[in-house]
Amino acid sequence: MNCGKDWKAKKLELKKWKEERKLRKEERKRKREEEAQKRAQLANDASEGRNYTLSIALPASIVDNAQTNELKAYLIGQIARAAVIFNCDEIVVYDEFSGNAIEEDPNVNPKKRCISKMVKVLQYLECPQYLRRYFFPIQKDLELVGLINPLDTKHHLRIDDVSRFREGVVVNKPVKENSEMSFVNVGLRNDVKVDRCLKPGVRVTVEFEAQELESPKKKLRGTIVSPRTPCIKSGTYWGYSVRVANSLSEVLANSSFGEEYDLTIGTSENGDNVDTILPQIPNDFKHAIIIFGGLKGIEAAMDADTKYANVADPRSIFNFYLNTCPNQGSNTIRTEEAILISLSILRPKLTNK
Repeated sequence: MNCGKDWKAKKLELKKWKEERKLRKEERKRKREEEAQKRAQLANDASEGRNYTLSIALPASIVDNAQTNELKAYLIGQIARAAVIFNCDEIVVYDEFSGNAIEEDPNVNPKKRCISKMVKVLQYLECPQYLRRYFFPIQKDLELVGLINPLDTKHHLRIDDVSRFREGVVVNKPVKENSEMSFVNVGLRNDVKVDRCLKPGVRVTVEFEAQELESPKKKLRGTIVSPRTPCIKSGTYWGYSVRVANSLSEVLANSSFGEEYDLTIGTSENGDNVDTILPQIPNDFKHAIIIFGGLKGIEAAMDADTKYANVADPRSIFNFYLNTCPNQGSNTIRTEEAILISLSILRPKLTNK
């Protein structure tokens, strides 16, 4: 009798195991179908893309107003989060005191030290996680970045994410069959071959062809493209670049895009009421920049800039000089708050092309 019971128990166990195996197979099949649909969608993506750029500029001195190192790190994280939420392509960190260029040892000048810290943290946050160990060795400026909320942008891809584009770093690994090619680590299980021979350690943007996405292989091939290509081709936001300016005038004079800004907006409580001016702002710009002041406003940065020594009215250096939060209840609006307020109210003019 015991043998019969044991046999029935084993039979039930075997039946249960077969059912579980069938469910696992169905689940794997469903996942494969979902991945195939994603690849087909990416391969057939025919969106118009985005040909214009949006930049913001702010003084590094705002970090000095934070009381502790933890608050300074979190403040920079708030700025980075605001930038990616509103698809900013460039963050310009400027010296509102119009000092000299950043010294090799920023510890000599506290103001320069502040600029250096802000730039490093912003660049670290923008970099995909799997590339950070290549470009950011352990250093004091980054010791508290663990407190900052992640940006979680489109180019911060995980190992199983399917994407037409990926950020990568050229690795020191020769391609035997072709010396004109390189291997790039793009955060996948295997390095990919690209169409150029590049110096190891260089950060690159890699594009994959449709057939590579539709039928993935262990050894993928990609093409090196400009970091702006994902945005231009598919409209996918691909992070921001960071630029340092030594004065307010340098913010406007030097653009990262090879062309001048054709829409410049200054923000101040002394500016024109945004509710009145908003309909006048054009939305056919190519490169727009919104400039924020520090504790003493844009006017203080103008006073420190020798180029603007004879300029009395800030309206003469901007296309628009706006108060983006009229009738404010607080006597002051912090710069990190002004960024969110301004980008929110200007969003219809910055996105509708």
